[in-house]
Amino acid sequence: MSKKIESVNYGLEKIFEGAQDFLPLLGTDYVEFYVGNAKQAAHFYKTAFGFQSYAYRGLETGAKDSVSYVLTQDKIKLILTTPLNSKSPINDHIVKHGDGVKVVALWVEDARKAYEETTSRGAKSYMEPTVETDEFGEVVRAGIFTYGETVHLFVERKNYSGVFLPGFQKWESEYNPPTSGLKYIDHMVGNVGWNQMDVWVKWYEDVMGFENFLSFDDKQIHTEYSALMSKVMSNGNGRIKFPINEPAKGKKRSQIEEYLDFYEGAGVQHIAVATDDILKTVSQLRANGVEFLSTPPDDYYASVPGRLSEFSHELNEDIEKLKALGIMIDADEEGYLLQIFTKPVEDRPTLFFEIIQRMGAKGFGAGNFKALFESIEREQQKRGTL
Repeated sequence: MSKKIESVNYGLEKIFEGAQDFLPLLGTDYVEFYVGNAKQAAHFYKTAFGFQSYAYRGLETGAKDSVSYVLTQDKIKLILTTPLNSKSPINDHIVKHGDGVKVVALWVEDARKAYEETTSRGAKSYMEPTVETDEFGEVVRAGIFTYGETVHLFVERKNYSGVFLPGFQKWESEYNPPTSGLKYIDHMVGNVGWNQMDVWVKWYEDVMGFENFLSFDDKQIHTEYSALMSKVMSNGNGRIKFPINEPAKGKKRSQIEEYLDFYEGAGVQHIAVATDDILKTVSQLRANGVEFLSTPPDDYYASVPGRLSEFSHELNEDIEKLKALGIMIDADEEGYLLQIFTKPVEDRPTLFFEIIQRMGAKGFGAGNFKALFESIEREQQKRGTL
């Protein structure tokens, strides 16, 4: 299956030749979570994932209605935001969805132009271009809604030299555990409702100029009990990749249906973060208490050499060490990749993280889908939600 699905010419000039350039994106600026207790959530992400204290906004900085902690690890920045009173609209998001991603912020050269280009193509406005200033310069931000209540903010910071954004101050902390080797966000996956995948694929094509360069249907992504469909969207330079999932009919309830039920709508399902040494990263994360999905069975690992040989690749890592940690392996014509998935990181079975190391491969682990989804189904079985 992996060879059939992923044996594609992944040269960027081929993948993205149809992507439009009216919305040049420089990368992911930050991801903001709305959470019930930002102070405690920040401690969790520092302790469990090795994030570092970076910036803070709250009562001490003049903010009256919410508090935000900014965490960093290499190129990754997470904001954890909590309301400070019952009147804040942030409460509505938390009551409905639980802790989850509200903002996927995109770094741009010109936030005003990005807003004009997308809203003129049909995007619903979230925030008109706003100039925020302090003694370190100015940041321009503007925003649009995407699936569910999720938001894309365009962040222009070329005229700013402050720590993060106006209104934030440097967050000094004596507690900064060692990083776990996470480098950057590789991709972010959104779950949408029944028959909504193609709607949002078209939205990303029309509104943001993205290209659909890889698709999987329920014949390719299924187990004995459940199925889903997915299409991968990417911007013109390939720095931003958003796979979009929707449920498909199966004998039992799929992981996408479970997510939609407990998140109560569409939203970000998981964030894939890259590492250069997945063995070291996952070993540290496990020691820190991060919970991962169960290890695939022995026959999965027995098949790995054959799957790699289809593409004339050899595994550099010790397969027994990968197996001991539950790390999965897949390959395409460009190389192979190593990946593993956490369990949900909050009580609702919604958001989780993927740890990925790319050894040339540009795909998304199609050869691992069956083993991965069977592992997820085992967790659903425990929860009584399969």
